[in-house]
Amino acid sequence: MAHRTKLTVAYLGGSFHGWQRQRDRRTVQGELERALAVMTGGLEAAIVGAGRTDAGVHAAGQVAHLDLPSPIPPEGIVRGLNGLLPDEIRVRAAAQVSTDFHARRSARGKLYSYRARWRPSPLPWLGLRCAVVQPISDLRALARAAALLAGRHDLASFTVPEAADEPTVRTLHRVWIRGRRDGLDLHFVGDGFLRYQVRRMVGALLDVGRGQLAHADFERLLAEPRPGAAIRTAPARGLTLERVFYRGTSLLDELALDGRRHDDDR
Repeated sequence: MAHRTKLTVAYLGGSFHGWQRQRDRRTVQGELERALAVMTGGLEAAIVGAGRTDAGVHAAGQVAHLDLPSPIPPEGIVRGLNGLLPDEIRVRAAAQVSTDFHARRSARGKLYSYRARWRPSPLPWLGLRCAVVQPISDLRALARAAALLAGRHDLASFTVPEAADEPTVRTLHRVWIRGRRDGLDLHFVGDGFLRYQVRRMVGALLDVGRGQLAHADFERLLAEPRPGAAIRTAPARGLTLERVFYRGTSLLDELALDGRRHDDDR
């Protein structure tokens, strides 16, 4: 009988070629599975993530699951893995769950944040999760465009042609922007995200704020979706998977709570 454990994982993505295991590449999944094998004396178990973040993308609340032939106390898993993982990856929590739980298939939504800054941070550890980009001149125009994203849309314009064979209709439950003296934080909660979707949305929104993309042209990206549309893709460095939502609590209540947290704590 398999004993399933849920992990909550944080990592700095700049040191990795994304989440997914790749031969001869350093990845988050690969490092977790390597540490698990050492901790268990050679067990080869797949660690399944809620999402496959791209190279350079960070996570504060990635969720994964693994199956063990015999149970290990959650605190032992956290302590054991963290003692073997590189400094850029931390297991924040572990919990025993039913085998009905699946990190990816059971997910109801995700929260992504993008941190754009106009200049490098004077504190280098803060700068690790921020992308330095060309400043905007019109926050109001950017916010007007961002408001169009909320709801259910065909978001093919915000992915790449090689990813367009999957369904491209997605729901964004909430989009909010926080202006800062030195940049912007952009937050997106949705039921699922396409490859490069958030980074391409951010790239287009920043260009609206710079006056380099007209509001009408941004509207057209939604009204006339086309994979690989000629829009900018924001750098991976600014993107963080903050949280994965599951059943058990009202999603809208959680969104409201997360909105307050993210408005207050950064």
